[in-house]
Amino acid sequence: MNLNFRENCVALVTGAGRGIGKAIAETLGKCGMTVICVSKTQKSCATTSLAINSAGGKAVALAVDVSDPEAVATASKELLDEFGCIPVLVNGAGITKDKLMLRMSLEDWKEVIDTNLSSCFYWAKGLQSPMMKNKWGRIVNISSVIGLIGNAGQANYAASKAGMIGYSQSLAREFASRNITVNAVAPGFIETDMTAELSDDVQNSILQMIPLQRMGKASDIASIVAYLCSEEANYITGQVFRVDGGMVM
Repeated sequence: MNLNFRENCVALVTGAGRGIGKAIAETLGKCGMTVICVSKTQKSCATTSLAINSAGGKAVALAVDVSDPEAVATASKELLDEFGCIPVLVNGAGITKDKLMLRMSLEDWKEVIDTNLSSCFYWAKGLQSPMMKNKWGRIVNISSVIGLIGNAGQANYAASKAGMIGYSQSLAREFASRNITVNAVAPGFIETDMTAELSDDVQNSILQMIPLQRMGKASDIASIVAYLCSEEANYITGQVFRVDGGMVM
């Protein structure tokens, strides 16, 4: 199926410097959107924006600490001054600080919650007004299956990802009257630089939990995000899409 997208559409993707966020940014660029690639360092988001531009798309790089509400508010204002409206928002930024609760510090907790969950609120808050005025928008929050089932040693991460789901469903109800859809995507184990560092034993134990017997690819997540940002998904909101090879049923 060929997807249809709004003309001259601008998308902001956080966590665009690597992994899933990078794949999403590049896919939306191929769909004809102007992509604002956000990551914590200029080097990483510039690499993604360069790849999009080199492929014939349009992209800009923007280094922002998404866990900093003032930095996000300032960036949002400057971007709206430049683009007028940013109707597509994909919150893909995420970190882990895995430790058993016994050893988890307050800093470990706050840093993961602020980066993964609070950032979603900061960006939607900063970009919502023109989106609501124009009565069209797409917000996609990248959660995780860990937010659905939990995992030992990841209380902070699981809480942040579960929070994203409740946040998405609540925002979907608030924004529905303005024709803005809000959905969450919950990836399972995806081949990224982080999973590549896992030992063979750990990877094999992971594969035993997945009926398809393989990890997913970042492009698998990018594809469903692109669909949710398309015109074909205009009657889908408040949903959680598990992309996990059948791991959670």
